[in-house]
Amino acid sequence: MADYSIHVLEYSYVPEYHKSGVLYGAHNEGYVKLPYCYVLIRSADHVALVDVGYNHKDYGQHLAEKFGVENWRSPKVVLAEMGLTPEDVDTIFVTHAHFDHFGNVEDFPNATFYIQREEIEKWVWAMSLPDRLKWMMIAVDPSDVLRGVNLAAQGRLRTVEGSVENVLPGIDLHLAKDSHTFGSMWVTVRNDGKAQSDDTWVLAGDLVYQFTNIKNDGSVVGVDEMYTPVGLALGSQMNLLLATEEMMKQTGYDAHRVIPIHEEGLADTFPCRISDEGLRISEICLADGAESFVK
Repeated sequence: MADYSIHVLEYSYVPEYHKSGVLYGAHNEGYVKLPYCYVLIRSADHVALVDVGYNHKDYGQHLAEKFGVENWRSPKVVLAEMGLTPEDVDTIFVTHAHFDHFGNVEDFPNATFYIQREEIEKWVWAMSLPDRLKWMMIAVDPSDVLRGVNLAAQGRLRTVEGSVENVLPGIDLHLAKDSHTFGSMWVTVRNDGKAQSDDTWVLAGDLVYQFTNIKNDGSVVGVDEMYTPVGLALGSQMNLLLATEEMMKQTGYDAHRVIPIHEEGLADTFPCRISDEGLRISEICLADGAESFVK
């Protein structure tokens, strides 16, 4: 029995992104396409998102242009492909506060947001530091952090401390402290509702960019495959590796159940279609009785 349908929804992309930003140490190895996506988790009772993308205006637009982002579409346009509106979303899990994950807060007026306390607090601290330390803010729109604080004032932000089970039925949140960011988070969906699930999906946020972070050539250290962290870590690559191990453990070491949202290769593993806007919809799984959106 599957309670939730899970879809990865592309809302823009970087056509040429340095491979070394995706895979640590892959210097001078060219470029890869980097989709920008959020994840839709839908059941009979809930419409949830993992992350919300960025808002293509003001400083968010500046960062997008700096990173070479193309073909941005609003949540209204992207969710319409799924028969939904932003107003239908009741729950949002923010994996971290980088601009491409935390920017469209204002588009979801009926949602309650969840973020790790460590994440939101430390970005406020980072904003207060001298300019010579601003590398920390390289992928952050300060206005997004302020919008998060405003959500708290409205009673719509829930700060999470560490791991929390059943935030929604069968959906758990986990902290990867000082890894990609101060308080990055991943989301586990136990799709059969069991405590010891036989149908677990892990939505990795930016703790894993692509499948190569999970299965990379390990011949340099004498193994066939090894974890290789993403290229950007505000914390440490070691903590990224340890988080990857925990995510893999939750799926019984089934790598295709750890879903990296910046992965162009989702199309090689899951049913997909390209929308009229030129953006990919990847169907990770379907709830019992749910109809496909990619046929």
